[in-house]
Amino acid sequence: MAKIGSIIDGKYKILTQIGSGGMSFVYLARAVRLNKQWAVKEIRRKGVKENDQMVINSLMAEANLMKRLDHPALPRIVDIIENSETIYIVMDYIEGETLEHVLKEYGSQPEELVLEWAKQLCDALSYLHSQKPPIIYRDMKPPNVMLKPEGNIKLFDFGIAREYKEEKQKDTTVLGTRGYAPPEQYCGQTDARSDIYALGMTMHYLLTGVDPQGEDPYAPVREWNPELSEGIELIIDKCVQPAAENRYQSCADLLYDLNHPELITIGYKKKQKRKLTAFVVMASLTAVLAITGIACNLAATRVNNNQYDALVSPSEATSLEDKVSSYKRAIGIYPDRLEAYSLMLEAYEDEGRFGKEENDEFLALYNAHKDRFDVSSVEYADLNYQTGMMYFNYYTNEDGSYSFSNRVQKAYSFFAANYENEEISPEFAYKSLSDCYYRICYFYKRYILSSATVEEASKDNYEELLATVEEALLDVEDAGAYDQLTLYNGIFMLLYDQRSSMVQVNVDKDSVLGLLETVYQKAGTLTVQKEQSQKLQREILENYDDYTEAIDRAYTNAEERAGFEAEKEKE
Repeated sequence: MAKIGSIIDGKYKILTQIGSGGMSFVYLARAVRLNKQWAVKEIRRKGVKENDQMVINSLMAEANLMKRLDHPALPRIVDIIENSETIYIVMDYIEGETLEHVLKEYGSQPEELVLEWAKQLCDALSYLHSQKPPIIYRDMKPPNVMLKPEGNIKLFDFGIAREYKEEKQKDTTVLGTRGYAPPEQYCGQTDARSDIYALGMTMHYLLTGVDPQGEDPYAPVREWNPELSEGIELIIDKCVQPAAENRYQSCADLLYDLNHPELITIGYKKKQKRKLTAFVVMASLTAVLAITGIACNLAATRVNNNQYDALVSPSEATSLEDKVSSYKRAIGIYPDRLEAYSLMLEAYEDEGRFGKEENDEFLALYNAHKDRFDVSSVEYADLNYQTGMMYFNYYTNEDGSYSFSNRVQKAYSFFAANYENEEISPEFAYKSLSDCYYRICYFYKRYILSSATVEEASKDNYEELLATVEEALLDVEDAGAYDQLTLYNGIFMLLYDQRSSMVQVNVDKDSVLGLLETVYQKAGTLTVQKEQSQKLQREILENYDDYTEAIDRAYTNAEERAGFEAEKEKE
């Protein structure tokens, strides 16, 4: 053990022991030159048993893994010192207490607090899973989460984290904590969904005080505490499904529900079911009318323009299902006319609804007839732009969740169709905006979304993208409020989503924050009436402070790390 008062490698003075476990001891230390406190983990090499080598390897793997990560909820590794007898790992000193200690000291925690902690943990896991290759944490539990005095959390102990290898069907080493580890962690391949399972069990423990390592069988949280909300119970139950395919498939999907737990209650699902039932009834009625001849077999008969015009001009009071049915019949008459396709998208937009069902319904028509479209017409360019925007702003998964990356991926082909169209109409008013969205989507497709080893985005790549965005801000000034807000919202999501990567390649911090503030100011000056426009505006205005803080924190962490490395070089 290191002696209190001793100086490690001439740099770190040991102040006191603050922890121990297995083959390691943890000390509070002070940097001699920087006068900054650090935690130092000491690992003894000399005299260890042969079986202990796996533990040493695990601790070193943890250190090397953490050195390349940078996230506000993850501690930084700033130095590794080795000699023949000992390994010293220097890392952030995290002041606070573990969530395990909080549970034992104060009992089960309020739902509002647990939701806030879960969001921070979910964001940290999402960051780990976004690495190339993805990093699977594999040991989420309250003892591994530190609650800092200001209320933020830090996730530590990466001793059994592993990089996900898609070609492997089974993990090399079976490690984890009973009760928190999902079934596949003992007999299969872990992936992001394994961490989601453990996070669900962690939330369950925090809300109920019932340790999953105990003898009590799993039961929904409201059986332990009926005052908890239905939404939080449904979220946790989905996280801890034994079969991975039945859980949330990504942390982005989970984070959406953590931010909107009220949307997944049984009442909400019943409402959605009623809408689906109404659609089925209307579809059945249409089929009956067609069979009995009342519908006049429009698709098989040449009809005049008056009939088409009637179908694309339904009453404002008509339901979404009836409108879509009418537009589909119009497409059946004139498949090459694009007005009905566009009106279908408008109907979905007015309802704020564009998920898998609407996607399948629309794409079936679009793909079936796209060879008939006049690619030189302004209507064709408008339709591609409108479709791309629907995906970019509205596309949701079947459970109502969404991820920005998924939206970008689905929007890409429609913006690309306009960008690559050599015959595009010069009358297409949204050309520069469409190209801007294409470049955002292409950037994600090339640098972010590919599962294969890809080229990393450089500083020049980011600066070129941001310059395109700034040009689009000028172009959109004369557009309608909705077109402005959709661009502003896209820029907000882009800057927040890519903050860590921009820091790593030294994109100027003031430029990023300045662009965020510009968008915020512009969004705040708009007066909007449509419900969907008001929703976009609220999301921008309400997220500004959080996004600014997150971006600033990412740069501050990097600056501290760089300063420390510079001091080390001087020594």
